[in-house]
Amino acid sequence: MIDGLIGRTSAACLAGLMVVAAPAQACTSLLLNAADGTPVYGRTMEYAIAIQPDVVVVPRNYKYVGTRPSGMQGIAWTARYAVVGVMSFGEPFVADGMNEKGLAGGGLYLPGYVGYASPKGANPQKSVAPWEFLTWALTNFATVREVKDAVADNKMSIIDIPAPIVNFTLPLHFTLHDATGASIVIEPVDGKLKVYDNPLGVLTNSPTFDWHLTNIRNYVKISAVDAGPLKIAGMTFAPLGQGSGLLGIPGDPTPPSRFIRALAYVQSVKQLPDGPQTVRLAEHVLNNFDIPVGFIRTAAEGGDLEYTQWSTIADLRARKYYLKSYQDEVFRSVDLMSFDLDAKNLRIAPFKENLTPPPLNFSAGAKTP
Repeated sequence: MIDGLIGRTSAACLAGLMVVAAPAQACTSLLLNAADGTPVYGRTMEYAIAIQPDVVVVPRNYKYVGTRPSGMQGIAWTARYAVVGVMSFGEPFVADGMNEKGLAGGGLYLPGYVGYASPKGANPQKSVAPWEFLTWALTNFATVREVKDAVADNKMSIIDIPAPIVNFTLPLHFTLHDATGASIVIEPVDGKLKVYDNPLGVLTNSPTFDWHLTNIRNYVKISAVDAGPLKIAGMTFAPLGQGSGLLGIPGDPTPPSRFIRALAYVQSVKQLPDGPQTVRLAEHVLNNFDIPVGFIRTAAEGGDLEYTQWSTIADLRARKYYLKSYQDEVFRSVDLMSFDLDAKNLRIAPFKENLTPPPLNFSAGAKTP
């Protein structure tokens, strides 16, 4: 069920849930693996304009029609798998989500590097808009291998078309993970989809994924293990406090720095026994990428103030999805498998923010010290 959320069943409610997109250049995503093999995916979503996240459960057999320029026929497909995720543009296209088979992922900004296919030259039945691609993948496929096969050899393309409401093309690349722990990154470059295996499980923003892999070579000495003392000219210099093995790890919010920092966390945190404990671990890791209002400014005066709008975590074996927002830092859960996945209607829940932390409950009759 959707804990702490109010579900709705009418697709007619979508009209009031239109989302305004703003530049989101600080998103961070990662994958942690429990000792029992459970993969847990987590990510942050950043915007410069306040956006109300709405959670949607899309049932099997839901019919989609893709967007094309006026007068052109768009792709149509029927959802093979049910999906839970954060809804985009007031329609059941998700910016982040997970399906009933444990395939999960999200779209992250890649400004300056994306090159989509032209709508005029693309096969209308083999192309989707940028904001539709993730939903197309999650509703059609069970594993990252299936997604790779579906987009290989230019069998699928993402077209250059403005998104609803904002009227500009969203520059996105995509991270996908499945219940086996396999991960891929998909990036539209020069009109084609480049697919990378991603055993690291980490993704941020620009530049492209292959650049980030090369950048890791600048940090080969970083270690979670404290450095030993340095001896020079008969003198010994011990580290100042703990964490000396990570001295020099980048702490700024740029995409290259967040990539390295996320990788450091993923590779160093203590592996926990199972999915529920790893969900909590993922929450602690994501907290290190939370951006408060005002920390990032596009200009000294009148610039956009980008901040972490919401964060999600997905247990890919239990099929449980978690969401928290800027104004309510308590994760709410969605158990996808508790829904009727063959239902006729969407289930939609606006995430109601709560500025008042819930009080602690003191048990009656406790002994006085």
